[in-house]
Amino acid sequence: MNARAGVKAKNPTIADVAARAGVSVPTVSRVLTGAARVSPAKRELVEQAIAELGYRPSAAARALVSRRPQTIAIIAGNTSRYGYAETIRGIEIAARAEGYTVMITVVESADEDEVDRAIEATLTQPLAGVAVLKFDPPGVAALGKIPGNLPVVALSGVREPNMSQAVLDEAAAAEELTEYLLSLGHETVHHVRVPPSRKVDGRTTGWRRALRRANAAVPPVLDATWEPRSGIAVGRALAADPGVTAVFCGNDEIAMGVMRGIAEAGLRVPGDISVAGFDDNPLAELWSPPLTTVRQDFAGLGRRGFQLLLNAVNGTDDRRHSSERPRLVIRASTAAPGPRR
Repeated sequence: MNARAGVKAKNPTIADVAARAGVSVPTVSRVLTGAARVSPAKRELVEQAIAELGYRPSAAARALVSRRPQTIAIIAGNTSRYGYAETIRGIEIAARAEGYTVMITVVESADEDEVDRAIEATLTQPLAGVAVLKFDPPGVAALGKIPGNLPVVALSGVREPNMSQAVLDEAAAAEELTEYLLSLGHETVHHVRVPPSRKVDGRTTGWRRALRRANAAVPPVLDATWEPRSGIAVGRALAADPGVTAVFCGNDEIAMGVMRGIAEAGLRVPGDISVAGFDDNPLAELWSPPLTTVRQDFAGLGRRGFQLLLNAVNGTDDRRHSSERPRLVIRASTAAPGPRR
């Protein structure tokens, strides 16, 4: 029956679903949570009633009927950088669709006391599971502190054994990008690294692998910080070396800083030096020139990570690994090498 004009329709409840299906409220809760077996006939009646009523359980209602925590914790070293923010967004969207709430804990450094404080604060809440962004040393340190009895998934660019993990295959993508730059005629490719989560990250690994396979010189790695401005000084230094014709940067923001430094030194991108980034930040295609990069589906990483975690929470799937290869995006910041300077 339609609601009267100006009167908001009442949201259907679990009791409404039970009445429509002709079953008990506990039967509906068992269908929603998977906590116990329900006959196929009753499950079909409940699912049909849910669809007809447009019923959507709230997190609180699910927690009440299942007697299980309905909160997922996300632990990350940062929440504002592009890759972190998009991954968290992907987890949140997927969790909300399943009736879970999300809490976020930021671990500001890999210092043991700082990590312990963050983990202790997180574990004061009743949790269904934990997703750790293993993008940096704080994430790596936090991952090692999660109790073994709590479902946990790691999200990162490098796969590790014996761990439930959603991965973006950064090594394969960095290798493809480096091979592309070599195919343009560059004798080698210089690399500006962002701070790795461990001693060597996947982006650096793929870059080095491609150069060695091509029997090209492997230049020393240049380090930047997470701050885009740190790329400016690196760009100036690269511009001062006549042997530099192509540069692969660990992310797009650093690449933009490097391009700024090259321009301040009086050189052109890509006429004198080709520059490529990584991640496909939304600003990459708006930069001048538009930046060749690798597109990483961070939101998809978050969704895949949550699904692995949900499987572990529900005990419905033995799969512990989900991998996806990022995609090369070619734009105007890379070209064949120009005349020797």
